[in-house]
Order: sequence, then structure tokens, then C-alpha cells
Amino acid sequence: MQQHAKIGMIDSGVGGLSVLLEIRNRLPNASLHYIGDSNWCPYGNKSPEQITERIIALSELLIKTGTHIIVIACNSATIHAVASAREKFSIPIVGMEPAVKPAAAATVSGIIGVLATEASIAGEKFHHLLDTHAPPSKIKVITQPCPLFVELVEAGSLSGDEVTDAIRKYTTPMLEAGADTLVLGCTHYHFLRGSIQQVVGNNITLIDTGIAVAKRTQSLLADLKIQPSASSAPTLHIQTTGSLETLKSIFPILCPHLSDSASFSQLTQLTPS
Repeated sequence: MQQHAKIGMIDSGVGGLSVLLEIRNRLPNASLHYIGDSNWCPYGNKSPEQITERIIALSELLIKTGTHIIVIACNSATIHAVASAREKFSIPIVGMEPAVKPAAAATVSGIIGVLATEASIAGEKFHHLLDTHAPPSKIKVITQPCPLFVELVEAGSLSGDEVTDAIRKYTTPMLEAGADTLVLGCTHYHFLRGSIQQVVGNNITLIDTGIAVAKRTQSLLADLKIQPSASSAPTLHIQTTGSLETLKSIFPILCPHLSDSASFSQLTQLTPS
């Protein structure tokens, strides 16, 4: 008998839903349990210790529900907490990191811009990523924290003057410096991709990592020999540590094709025991 695959997902808020969409596309028969830690959003300005504490607590909750694999759909959380989570838990844990490697391969000018959170670009893991895939002798990397992007997506604002102004504020210095490739180094930023492309122009390449994470998740499930069952309907459970009403209003905007099938529960007071 086939076992029904269950994938747990964690993000600082609703940004990781962009990764959920990619996973849903590749694994339509898998059950997904997503926790958006919106009460603690953003992770980008939190300490590594705080981020790790939250990821461990939320992972424990997911594992108790029978999750086979956990996806940390957050660059900041991956950089600071994935090693601790993998050491503590026996199930596979998929992380994500800013797509520096494909950006370095795609650039023609030799200059790339990384739009990310403060935590992502401050971590030692990110600097190792640059040394490995974009050494200063070959690639110039310009980093830019974008706190307004997270705020806009958490509010469901994906276009309009406020969004355009924020995009110009963060990207103009990069473009003026000659960057021809921009890395969307936070899962929230994916939802602004259309607006970002419109502002920077079609000659600028935008790269994120949602598809790569979905492929990795699919591969690990295959290694575990856990196949999504076609005999029962997959479940889609979206939870938040923030406002349930806010989630209900934002989810149809971010995931219009999934909103009719999702069930919502409010999740609060998830602190380590």
C-alpha cells in the first residue's frame, strides 16, 4: 500500500507560499502543511539564535503531525538554522539559499545584484556562497536589504505606486552600477517578480530558487520511497502565528488557484518547551 506523502513547510510569513506553489505543481498528490510565522515576521532582522529557536519549535510541531520531510522556505532561516535542525531531527530537511551560482553563470556584465534580507547577507554561509560561486576576482556582487518588500507582500500589496517606489529605491543603484542579473534572495520577493521586471526592464535577468527547491523535495521523497498516493485527496493546511483574518485576505491574492481548497487554522504561542 502506498503511503501518503506529507511535506511540512516553514517560513517567516507568507513568502514561502511561492515555494509551496512550485512544490504543489511538481507533487500535486502530496499533502502540504505550511506554517507562516507571521507573528515573528520578518526573520531578516532577528538574531541567529532567535531564528534557530523558532525553526526548531515549528519543526517539532510539524514532525508531531507525521511530516515526512520539512522545507525551510526562507533564506534567512536556512542560513542560520538549517544546520541545527538537521542535527536535531532525523527526517530530511530542505533549505534554500540566494541563487548566487546561477546568477554568476547568467551574468554577461560580470555584475550581479542580490536583493535579500539583512540576516541572509550578513551570515557566514552567504559569504561562503560568494567565495565559492562569485569570487571577487570574477564577479562583482552588490547586496541590498529590502525590508519594504516583505512588508508589502505581507500586506498583499503586489503592485501600485508604493511597490514601484520601493523597487526603484532598491534596484536603481544596482542597475546604475551595471548589474544585469538580480537575485531574488527572499521567498517573499517572488510575489513582486512581475512588478520588479516591469520596473527594471526585460533586459535584466531575475533569478529565484523556488523551482530548484521543489525539485530537491521531489528527489528526497523518491529516495525515501514515499510516493504521493493517488487513492486519496491530498490535504492543504495553511497555518499562521499571526492574524487569521489577515491570512484569509492575503491567501487568495497570492495563491488564487489554491484558495478554494485550503483550510486555515490559527497557530499561536509556539515557543520551545
